[in-house]
Amino acid sequence: MFEISVRSDFAAAHRLNNYKGACENLHGHNFVVEASVICSGLDKSFIAIDFKELKKKLNSVLDELDHTYLNDNKYFQDTNPTSEMIAKYIYDKLKEKISNGCKPKKVSVYETKNSKATYFE
Repeated sequence: MFEISVRSDFAAAHRLNNYKGACENLHGHNFVVEASVICSGLDKSFIAIDFKELKKKLNSVLDELDHTYLNDNKYFQDTNPTSEMIAKYIYDKLKEKISNGCKPKKVSVYETKNSKATYFE
């Protein structure tokens, strides 16, 4: 198996429901996202998945979230747009986009450079 990872980012606003503290108020983040996929083999160029291809797929998911109010996103209507759930959202969307012997391994969402949440199956 091979593990390939890329990073990207997006900016969005949210507020946390059922939370007692400052984060229950509307606020925003410049989220950094790291996505890792595992691949069972290599192509004829000895590449599992091209970094550019993986980043393009990740960015297509992040474009849906960029400069939005996350609480309005249908996915978060029955949950909360926490970093944990944002990581799961991105993972699930990537799972739909990646094939050819590769699948998502984990997605980490950084709210700050020192705080992240990771989702994996």
